[in-house]
Amino acid sequence: MPNRAYASVWIRDFSESNMLAHFERFLASVPLSAGAMGFTTLSVRAVGPSETPVEEYDLRGQVMTPADIVELVKEHHSADVAYEVSARWDLWIRDLETASWKKNAEKLELACRGPEYDDGVSGESGHFLADLGFEHLFTGHAGLLTPDSTHVAEPQHPDEARFLMWMSQPQNLREYQEKTRENIEKLMGWMRAVEETMPVERVRLWSEGEENFEARLDEILAVR
Repeated sequence: MPNRAYASVWIRDFSESNMLAHFERFLASVPLSAGAMGFTTLSVRAVGPSETPVEEYDLRGQVMTPADIVELVKEHHSADVAYEVSARWDLWIRDLETASWKKNAEKLELACRGPEYDDGVSGESGHFLADLGFEHLFTGHAGLLTPDSTHVAEPQHPDEARFLMWMSQPQNLREYQEKTRENIEKLMGWMRAVEETMPVERVRLWSEGEENFEARLDEILAVR
């Protein structure tokens, strides 16, 4: 399975009494897809991630504001609950069949965890956690976007070999850099919006495959 990327956000003086207000502000900061999808599902989970959700909502086909979502979860407000929201945001992806670029409404998973949820896991991994999608949407494949081209990985599959052959053309690689940079800039813009509207203590961008995901993003942004 491809590696995934995440954003963790910690809030100063986060508590049961203010978590719903922060949850609403966090949802309001999300750069939702320009399409009609927006927020698609909502789950309320108590105690820990292994527990069956106490409530689930299908939000598709509805225009739900952050305030609407907070209103739905109010009856389950507690220090040991987590609110999990699925949404869509627009990122550039390369269509493998046509080798063309398109903006696609990619899935975005958002979670707000109460201070006592899952034995206080939010203190370690963030009061808010966003599953941003596949890591390569921000870092590129096979090390192609590293300044040092000697880091490019050897293809392990015929599809990878075809992809690397396509990227051996300077104009194709340049477009790949530009589209990936736009995805990074969207992510960075979102994190700035979070910091401007919420009392953020710390933000951490991380992934399953990169030792220092944030450094890789900065590295790609620096290439012109």
